Amino acid sequence: MSETLQTHPGRKATRAGDMRAFAAVAARRMGVVGAVAPSSPALARALTAVVPTTGAPVVVELGPGTGPISEAIRSRLAPGSRQLAVEIDPGMVAHLRRAKPWLEVVHGDAADLGSLLAAQGVDRVDAVVSTLPWSLFSPEQQGRILGEVRRALHPAGAFTTVTYLHALPLARAAAFRRRLRASFDEVMTTWPVWRNVPPGLAYVCRRPVGHG
Repeated sequence: MSETLQTHPGRKATRAGDMRAFAAVAARRMGVVGAVAPSSPALARALTAVVPTTGAPVVVELGPGTGPISEAIRSRLAPGSRQLAVEIDPGMVAHLRRAKPWLEVVHGDAADLGSLLAAQGVDRVDAVVSTLPWSLFSPEQQGRILGEVRRALHPAGAFTTVTYLHALPLARAAAFRRRLRASFDEVMTTWPVWRNVPPGLAYVCRRPVGHG
């Protein structure tokens, strides 16, 4: 068999464990899980393209879930970098700490990002990558989280977050886009990622408004 067609047993077991963890949290807390499956490798690449590949950046992930985006971030980072993931669900926190011991998992709410980072000795980050289910949050919650992200980002840093194609025409999605544009000088969208369930795309945001 060709080497490219082989699947490493350890990776296969890890994916199976991730799916079990995702299903358990989705069944228990549908109010905090916005996707129907973990993000695909293609979507992970779109979201993490802003992660620096040189130097020793600090990168924060919001809502890592079972960690597919975490793996993509890790693959880009050079030695000496810091990679933190903020997760609100205690079951997922336990899973991540067990399955990905190299990841700095912070148990808490993204709406408290500044204080969570301060407790880790972090005052500025170079990139924030999010798969938070924005449509499940109130406008006030969205505004609070985006405010925390703006204050945490280095002026030259970038924020990326996911949205899904089926939701784009909805009024809540349009309101969230306006909120992003009020929070960042530059908001761009990637090409659709069809190889994801459901198909999605990334917002890439730079130059936070009212930084600091």
